[in-house]
Amino acid sequence: MIDTNSLPEWTTFLRPVDAVFEAAKDKTQRLAARWEGVSGAPVFTVAGRYTLRGWTEWTQGFQIGNALLIHEATKDPWFLEFGRDKTLRLMAPHLSHEGVHDHGFNNISTYGNLLRMATEGSLEASSWEIEFYRLALKVSGAVQASRWTALPEGLGYIHSFNGPHSLFADTIRSLRSLAAAHLLGHALMSEQDTKVNLLGRLLAHAETTARYNVYFGAGRDIWDISGRVAHESIFNIQSGVYRCPSSQQGYSPFSTWTRGLAWILLGYAEELEFLAQVPAEEFENLGFPYYQTKTEALKRFLKTAMAVADFHIENSPTDGVPYWDTGAPNLHRLGAYLDRPADPFNQQEPVDSSAAAISAQGLLRLGLYLSDLEKGAGDRYLAAATKTAETLFSEPYLSRNPEHEGLLLHAVYHYPNGWDAAPGEDRIPRGESCMWGDYHLLELAQCLSRLARGSRPQRFFDILQREIARSMPHG
Repeated sequence: MIDTNSLPEWTTFLRPVDAVFEAAKDKTQRLAARWEGVSGAPVFTVAGRYTLRGWTEWTQGFQIGNALLIHEATKDPWFLEFGRDKTLRLMAPHLSHEGVHDHGFNNISTYGNLLRMATEGSLEASSWEIEFYRLALKVSGAVQASRWTALPEGLGYIHSFNGPHSLFADTIRSLRSLAAAHLLGHALMSEQDTKVNLLGRLLAHAETTARYNVYFGAGRDIWDISGRVAHESIFNIQSGVYRCPSSQQGYSPFSTWTRGLAWILLGYAEELEFLAQVPAEEFENLGFPYYQTKTEALKRFLKTAMAVADFHIENSPTDGVPYWDTGAPNLHRLGAYLDRPADPFNQQEPVDSSAAAISAQGLLRLGLYLSDLEKGAGDRYLAAATKTAETLFSEPYLSRNPEHEGLLLHAVYHYPNGWDAAPGEDRIPRGESCMWGDYHLLELAQCLSRLARGSRPQRFFDILQREIARSMPHG
């Protein structure tokens, strides 16, 4: 169980987060120089060098987003120039890519960060440049929303790249592309000029995910433990009937792949921030049967986020770094592994530091949300978040080796497929990095840097709320 006994002063993170960004500067520039001219996005490292391997090009935005976050932290103009240039040159295909559920990863990390930075004043941008970023986010949200499988009774979901039958847990964080487009006044136009409300589609996807990918201890099956997450839900697309849980990257459908849980945790926590920006009257005419009011939606999102957060805290080692799956077959050989820090060098099962980085930001945002409602209500989650951050911002997880291109060590990509580099005879992945792990470590560092300097973490939807005044009225 994650140690939640103490909540440090935010100022204690000043030096650690600065060290994270300093380490990231050299690695990002070295990779950029070596990767120039390579077709495709870097995904994860092998022997310390980033390589290509992916089902889709879902990591391009993280590489570029890393540079933008580094510029914000260090004010080094090279990183802004790189981020702007590569967004313009490489990201356009991702805006109109109708074959993936990854818009909220690729496009929020690039166009979204650039719009946020321009609005906050950390980069100078002309009105036309700002309009370019706004238009990109509108297109991205609408294209993501068009990848839709409708279910009976008003439910439905943005289906994964596996096809119309497949709902991934991952998509709940990528769902923010719909939120961004909605706040910018956009809608999806369909056949016969049918206008699809992006808020309604977001709520339907979120309810479907909560209902089928998240467990609440209600006796759904004999492994229905509150907060457990199924990576994938499978549906009969002819009848709309739910068939079964599944998993692409976890050990089994009836255990919890911890990065899938991490996407759920951060996704719902951030979508709570989004809902806070939506006027209550927008819920009245949606025709969505499950959330008649804004209050009902907030209650459902909060219940889901808290259930998953509690499960994560209780099923992770004391330092906040989970093993790759809570049901991994050799965990029992580690003894009382939940009562001590994770061991990335063990010879039984790999840890996943990228799941830790994603979860830590989710815990942080959830804790702050609850603390705003009632003093002290979020302390357990804030303590778990800071404990995890302390672990990841130091060795053996933070890479200070200039010859290693990764920033966050001991990440796992696809252990069942054998895609991860395993340097020893035990064939356990360790010592490598992934692009989403590096990016989310920097997002976590940025959140804590702002708290340490007396402000709130970057809240993307707060920025877009200011942008609404620049948008056309909602139709």
